[in-house]
Amino acid sequence: MSTRIWAQEIDFDLCRKLDLGVGAKGTLMTKLGIEISEIGPDYLVATMPINNELYNPIGIVHGGAYVVLAETVASYAANFAVDITKYYCVGQEINANHLKASRTGTLKAVTKPVHLGGRSSVWEIKIYNSAGDLCCISRMTAAVVEKRSKSAGL
Repeated sequence: MSTRIWAQEIDFDLCRKLDLGVGAKGTLMTKLGIEISEIGPDYLVATMPINNELYNPIGIVHGGAYVVLAETVASYAANFAVDITKYYCVGQEINANHLKASRTGTLKAVTKPVHLGGRSSVWEIKIYNSAGDLCCISRMTAAVVEKRSKSAGL
């Protein structure tokens, strides 16, 4: 059994609210259809539908689309793992290894922590296609930033 790492209660309603961003005007997540689809005790899962807007010129998912999905799910997880009344997290570094091309279906990203520290956290993200094939593996470092005002961060 996995240990719960979240610093507060999280649910899908909170995730959908965050997806809308400041002023509830929408974000890159809403534009690309990225949704948090599973909340585990020590992991998050996000999905993103594949459509032609994600393609590169040769008709496969653009590597940058994988990175957007990876950073989204890891950033949500990083923020949920800290006390959001005192801190917020931002992506500081991300890398990605593209392993298999995708053309149709839905991408599924699963993130788990590698390191949870007071100033940073490191997250591993594995992205699968609809057939369950591992398409991309990524790692993101998030900086943990102290809030200086109530309007900062989440």
